[in-house]
Parts: sequence; C-alpha cells; structure tokens
Amino acid sequence: MRVLAIESSCDESAVAVLDEHEGLLAHELWSQIDLHRLYGGVVPELASRDHVQRLPQLLQAALEKSKTKPDQLLGIAYTAGPGLVGALLTGAALARSLALGWSVPALGIHHLEAHLLAPLLEPLAPGFPQTALLVSGGHTMLIDVRGIGDYRLLGETRDDAAGEAFDKSAKLLGLPYPGGPQLARLAEEGRPGVFDLPRPMLDRPGCEFSFSGLKTAVMLAVRAAPLTDTRRADLARAVQDAIVDTLCVKALRALDQTGHRTLVVAGGVGANRALRERLALEAGKIGVRVYYPRPEFCTDNAAMVAVAGMQRLRAGEHSPGGIGVRARWSLAELRPPGAAL
Repeated sequence: MRVLAIESSCDESAVAVLDEHEGLLAHELWSQIDLHRLYGGVVPELASRDHVQRLPQLLQAALEKSKTKPDQLLGIAYTAGPGLVGALLTGAALARSLALGWSVPALGIHHLEAHLLAPLLEPLAPGFPQTALLVSGGHTMLIDVRGIGDYRLLGETRDDAAGEAFDKSAKLLGLPYPGGPQLARLAEEGRPGVFDLPRPMLDRPGCEFSFSGLKTAVMLAVRAAPLTDTRRADLARAVQDAIVDTLCVKALRALDQTGHRTLVVAGGVGANRALRERLALEAGKIGVRVYYPRPEFCTDNAAMVAVAGMQRLRAGEHSPGGIGVRARWSLAELRPPGAAL
C-alpha cells in the first residue's frame, strides 16, 4: 500500500509518496526562502499564495516519479496543524479534493508527530520507548515517547524556541535570512570562550527551556562595541555554544528522568552539526544511542507526514468531511493509531 502526503504548514511546499514495502518513492519540495528573504521572515499571506501555485506542480512530479495511480493509494495524509492557518488550508484543501475525487480516505496529521517519526525513514530506525528532543524554529520540547501516539511532555520552552534564538541572534549580528544556518556556519570561524553568554534555566531543576534572556545578552554584546568580522564570528560561536550546551544538559536530564536508552532528535535545529557532535559525545558516555533523520528530513517535508500517515491510515483512521486545520494542537491530544476508532 502507498500513501500520498502533503506538507504546507509554513514556508515549504512538499509532496511525497511512501510505499509500505518499497520505501520512499518520491519526495518533492519547494522552499520559499527567496520569497520571504526581502521581508526578513515568513509573510503568512505570501506563503499561502505560493503553496497554491506550487503544490499542484509538486503533486504531478511526485506521482510521475513514483509511477503511482490513485487506486494504489491507501489514503492521503496532510499536515492539519499546528502551523499557519492559511498555509495549512492550502494543503488540506488539495488533499481533501483529491481524496473525494479518487474515493480514498484523507487524514490530517499532527506536524510535530510527523517530526518525531521522521527517523523511521532511516535504514536503522529507533525503537520504542524513547526520549525525544524536538527542536525547531517554533518548538523546543522534551518528550517521553512510549510509542506512536503515546506522548508525555517533559518540558518545553517558556518563550523563544531554540531555532528562533538562532534566527533572532543572527539578525542582531547582521546575517542574512534565514539566519540560523548562517550563524552556524559563521560560528565555525569563531573562537570559544571569548564571550560569556547565559545558559538559561540550567541552574533550575527540570526540563523547561527559556531563550529570551540569551537573545537580550546578544543584543547587549552587539551594542557594546563595533562588530568587526572577528567579533561577529566569536559572538556567533558563543551563541551556538550557549544553545547547544542548554539543549544537551536538558536532554541528559530527560534521559535520566525517563530511564530510556534511546534519544531521538527531530526538527530543523537537529541538523546543526555542533549539536550532533556534542550529543553524540555526551550520550555515548552514558550508553545512550542518538537517532536523527537525515538533514533533509529535519526541516519541514512531506516524507515525514507520509510516515505518520502510513501508521494511522493503516489502522483505519481518517478525518471526517470538511477542511479542518488547527493553528495550535497539543501532542497530548493524540492517541495510538486506531485507538479512537
């Protein structure tokens, strides 16, 4: 059986086809980075309009590449939230229309669950239970994952997400949009220990995060003296070190709390090389194995939506009629595949 998946939660348009036995047959993606660069961030209305233009093209390419016909599909999975409502509606409307025309079920997928299940795309996929660090531009969370649909939140950010801290710090440093990857590249040229930036909430127990204070510290450092190339690189290194240190310490606390020997890192910041190296080192010391999706599946994509969709469509789930999406949607509301039937 095959699943067609559509992702349109923010500024990536994506379509994928996943086969239960043959694996990922097609993965088409269009990034809107160039569209939003002029504004220094995602403009929701422009994102929605671009999805309308791009998704049909990506759909046709994915079907042709995978040689898929409608009668081969188990169903159509689409991102139903959380995300930008207008952007979500474009993907949901396309998915529901196709499902109606092809007489196959359609299912709205939780965007964060899709991120959590993205490592299942890899040849060496993690098992359950696991501790998950979900870290992106919009979310920073530690989750006790006991199985698909069985999630217990251990801690999350109280303000800015880690990816947001990367992006906002990059903007303060005068780096182009999107700032996070630019800051990470510049940090490789910086010297460690030149700036002493705060590691928020490490002096408190638990798995909560806060990155707004780090952003303020960066702003003050930028204002303190002119930003030469050397100073900019050193400050970029300090920002990355502060975020990576915080994420690693909190992840180790979560592992100690759950007792799990598997750590899954998902979301766009999971592609950061410094974070991967540090987690591999620290987790290896305590006998924990760390799993990631490959970098192209860390950011928003339809392949991860297809994985989540396959699990739930195979269990007989489908979304009732109508085009429903949610800007906010707690993971705690989810249940294991088929449990709600």
